Amino acid sequence: MPKGRVHLAFELTTLPLWSLGGAVAGVPWEELVIFTLSYVGTSLFLSPDLDLPHSDVTRRWLFLRYLWYPYSRIFRHRGLSHSLLFGPLTRLLYLGAWAALCWAVAHLSFGVRWGWPPPTLPQVGAFLGGVYWANFLHVFLDRVVSSWVRLRG
Repeated sequence: MPKGRVHLAFELTTLPLWSLGGAVAGVPWEELVIFTLSYVGTSLFLSPDLDLPHSDVTRRWLFLRYLWYPYSRIFRHRGLSHSLLFGPLTRLLYLGAWAALCWAVAHLSFGVRWGWPPPTLPQVGAFLGGVYWANFLHVFLDRVVSSWVRLRG
C-alpha cells in the first residue's frame, strides 16, 4: 500500500490539473476556490486513513487527533471508510457532530449565535466535489497499487 506521503504527493500534484480543468470548463472562480480548499483540506485532514490511529493524517490533527480515536474504532481499515460514497460521508458526519457539539456548548454557555448565511447549492457542490474527488484519488491509488502487487505475485 502507498504510504501517506505518497497519497498526499499524488493528490496535491494532480490538483492543478483539476483546477485548470474547472477553469477551462468555465466554473466560476469562487467555486474553484471552494473546490481547491476542500480538496486540499481533505487531502491533509480528512483522508480515508483516519481509520488508522497512527497514520500521517491522524498525526496532522496534533492534539485534536484524539477526536478521531472513536472513528478508528468504529471503522476498520479499508472498510466503509474507504468506500467511494460512504467514506467521505462518514467523516463529514463525524466531524459535523463534533462541530455541532462545540457550537451547542458555546451557544448554551456564552450565547454564541450562528452568524453566516447558508451556502448556495453551487458552493455546496464545489465543497463536496473537492472532498469526494480527493477521496476518490486516495482509494483509486490504493486499489491500483494493491492490484499491481497482486499481479506481480
